[in-house]
Amino acid sequence: MSAAAGADTRRGRLRLLLVIAIFVTPVVLACALYFGGWRPETPRAHGELVTPARPVADAELRTLDGKAVAFSAFQRQWLLLYFGSSECAAACERALVNMRQVIAAQGRQAQRVRAAMVVTDTRALSSLRQLLSAHPDLTPLTAAPEQLARLAREFELPAGGALAGQHRIYVIDPLGNFMLSYPADVDPNGMRKDLQRLLRYSQIG
Repeated sequence: MSAAAGADTRRGRLRLLLVIAIFVTPVVLACALYFGGWRPETPRAHGELVTPARPVADAELRTLDGKAVAFSAFQRQWLLLYFGSSECAAACERALVNMRQVIAAQGRQAQRVRAAMVVTDTRALSSLRQLLSAHPDLTPLTAAPEQLARLAREFELPAGGALAGQHRIYVIDPLGNFMLSYPADVDPNGMRKDLQRLLRYSQIG
């Protein structure tokens, strides 16, 4: 075999080895990462997921001015809902601030979300109205005791129901499904990320 033919043979083998390496190397790396224990990080909700999401039965509510409104009227938008006393102590105030800031942080998508508070009693409505002046986009609502209890049952969780002093924020999708809830001491940044992800991938609301 001539020297030129030998050089061609070696070049041909090198090309073949290179082609094999191009196809084999990713497989080898993937196997090494998998069996080495590495896993890709998957986004996790910062709140408590409701699996499967639960449709919320309708209830008859009223605005603080006495105007009748059905809970189903809040469909077609994402809803952040909070149950709280008219006295609205520290945990209540923190929840309202968190809802306001989380919605505002969505930028142009903020119009797809609204916030509401179901007032569980009317003992201190005058002071509540003063507090709500700092939350002009929040809708305060009341209900007759039987309607309030009926709506609260829709949000029962292992940790307790809406009227069990849990001070939770509930997330309802535009189709009226209860999807997520957050405790009073939630990190608002985590809540913001969850809502941002929902709005990005959802085609409803």
